[in-house]
Amino acid sequence: MSAVPIALEMQNVSKSFAPSGWNPLKRAARKPVVAVSDVSIQVRRGEIFGVLGPNGSGKSTFIRLISTLLVPDTGHVTIFGHDILREERAVQRLINRVSVEAAFFKKLSPIENLMYGARLYGLGGADARAKIEAILKRLDLRANALNQPMEEMSRGMQQKVAIARALLTAPILLLLDEPTTGLDPRSKREVQTLVRELRDTHDATIVLTTHDMGEADALCDRIAIVNDGKIVALDTPAGLKQLVARNGKEPTLEDVFMQLTGKQLVTEA
Repeated sequence: MSAVPIALEMQNVSKSFAPSGWNPLKRAARKPVVAVSDVSIQVRRGEIFGVLGPNGSGKSTFIRLISTLLVPDTGHVTIFGHDILREERAVQRLINRVSVEAAFFKKLSPIENLMYGARLYGLGGADARAKIEAILKRLDLRANALNQPMEEMSRGMQQKVAIARALLTAPILLLLDEPTTGLDPRSKREVQTLVRELRDTHDATIVLTTHDMGEADALCDRIAIVNDGKIVALDTPAGLKQLVARNGKEPTLEDVFMQLTGKQLVTEA
């Protein structure tokens, strides 16, 4: 049996930022803020790989480094063997990203937003519309919503449209940066179901950042728990739970997180 290809590899990657309010003309400069510190991981093709941690733990920086929006200070990142710095264009053809705050033309409909996105990707005409309609059908977007302004749609529906836009380029690595934050329970379940379907039917590898313990447990094949920019544990959900004592009850990922970091995870509504 052949080995499963490596979709994403990070080797000793670090990224720091100047502190807020930093003035380069002052001699007594404060230390830089370390967002990602010496991270090394491999993500196999077909995995749903979770990055779990509280706000400010470095999750979004992690995603931006992979998506070529940020350049690492040290280390190397490759996507299916392509170096993100030397082969940036090749990498960008393989990936797409959906963030917690997807940007749209709010007065336009999903169809109009997606047709605009298709043109940016070099798609056009009847072929683009046919592809868009096929994707929207797969995402189970209501027909009566396709021509209403985006600003009148729920957050859950907007996130589905954001994922539809990402699928226009048929990415084989999909980066989801807290895609369900702020969604109502029903919309959250719909997006989570969609994530599973994308892996199972679209042959996509998915990297998912979240601070939702239940979401990570339900969706991810493996999870990296991050704290202050460092990976403090990496395993399957079941493997992570074995790191803490049972004490008469089944451990949760929150139990694991608190034991490894000494912090209480605070999630957003």
